[in-house]
Amino acid sequence: MARKGGAMTALTIDKIDFPETSEAEWRSLVEKGLKGRDFGSLAARAEDGFSYGPLHERRRDASPLARSADGRWAVLQRVDDPDAVRANAQALADLEGGANGLSLVFAGSASAHGFGLPMDVATIGRALADVELEMVSLRIEPHMDARRAVEAIRALAKERRQDFEALTLDLCLDAIGPFAFTGSFAGPERDFRAHAGRATKSLRASGFRGRVAEADGRVFHDAGATAGQELGAVLATALYYLRAMLDAGIDLSDAAASIGFTLAVDQRQFEQTAKLRALRLLWAKLLEECGETTAPAARIHAETSWRMMAAKDSHSNILRATIAAFAAGTGGADSLSVLPHTTPLGLADPAARRLARNIQIILQDESGLARVTDPAAGSGGIEALTDLTAEVAWSEFQKIEAEGGIFDSLSAGVLQNRVMDARTARAAKLAEGKIVIVGVNLYALDEERHHDLHGRPAAAEPPSQPPGETRCEPLRPHRTSETVEAPA
Repeated sequence: MARKGGAMTALTIDKIDFPETSEAEWRSLVEKGLKGRDFGSLAARAEDGFSYGPLHERRRDASPLARSADGRWAVLQRVDDPDAVRANAQALADLEGGANGLSLVFAGSASAHGFGLPMDVATIGRALADVELEMVSLRIEPHMDARRAVEAIRALAKERRQDFEALTLDLCLDAIGPFAFTGSFAGPERDFRAHAGRATKSLRASGFRGRVAEADGRVFHDAGATAGQELGAVLATALYYLRAMLDAGIDLSDAAASIGFTLAVDQRQFEQTAKLRALRLLWAKLLEECGETTAPAARIHAETSWRMMAAKDSHSNILRATIAAFAAGTGGADSLSVLPHTTPLGLADPAARRLARNIQIILQDESGLARVTDPAAGSGGIEALTDLTAEVAWSEFQKIEAEGGIFDSLSAGVLQNRVMDARTARAAKLAEGKIVIVGVNLYALDEERHHDLHGRPAAAEPPSQPPGETRCEPLRPHRTSETVEAPA
């Protein structure tokens, strides 16, 4: 609109027709800019060994790989403060500030990073005081004793005269991730597998519709796994629980709907978008191999990568978290937790938590990121990257199955060896300067800023576990930036 003589008049803009350019013409211009370098030098190389880019044709027959439910992804805030009263105040502030779900993190879990709620009924009750359970999404982070948290929430719902089965609740029962993290499996594995099947059957019979078991990829990612290795391990874990449920007599479709997935997302935007999309392809393929073609899409929870976080110039983590959250949104995550930027330093204060929460809210409300179902669908580059990622992940999954499945592979240490090989290769590239981390080995601060924290982690090592029937070499978490000292 333009103002003329005190009145508003409409501006007319003529349609601009851009001339069509053929691929040959485009390549000709690019080759001039390359000045003798090979056109293939523009391709990127993924950590899984394949190259992608720089040019892909639009895929016109692509079908969207959408999240499991229409609409926005759920904004989940972590409840991980050991002080239950303070944790409750943070949870209420997060829900009032725009979050619509809570992720309960307990001490000793792989995702606690030295903090977490104590695993007892009274603490859980205090942490969830005044939280309207039936109005929010709840998630119990994978933990070896997660069944105690389930029973605590069941008792809390009963006390408040609420229907436990009607809650939007993912139980996330998992022993594979904790086994890989702690190196100990308490009790006979076959007994756990049988119990997992029976528990799922009982919950389904009572009307519970949430996810019961969880295939968590973060413990593999944090230890150094590539995207393909993380997906392969997650798929093998999901199959472990699928078999347990089928052995208990649960229908295949219902068993598939009882399993959820968790992936880490880092700042490599396109690769991470493709990773989430690839998981949907892989899960559908696995179920198809089992004879199921109508099961619901994979239910994926994403969390921004702890491995990518830098302790030096931690404000740079805000940028990494934003890119990772964008990748999760475009990749179709059903729910997302963003780690506060001060997480490598200790327990975040309210300001850092609020910023982490608002990253998601801005992406949803101001950027409209959740309004489009699979915005990457049909993009030649992302579709190709999705397929390539799915191929290497399927190959990793087949290796794990050939080793006897996820439990046997971890027990023998062979999966850990492959993850450590990837971690070592990444560290070598970092040492050679082939990987750049802003604020750490590029543009480092002369003096670090002060950050308000609620505490520093008590220990960097996984907690000890009582001796179990089976032990394995634990996957030690690390941050990529820990191997680099900032230049003076």
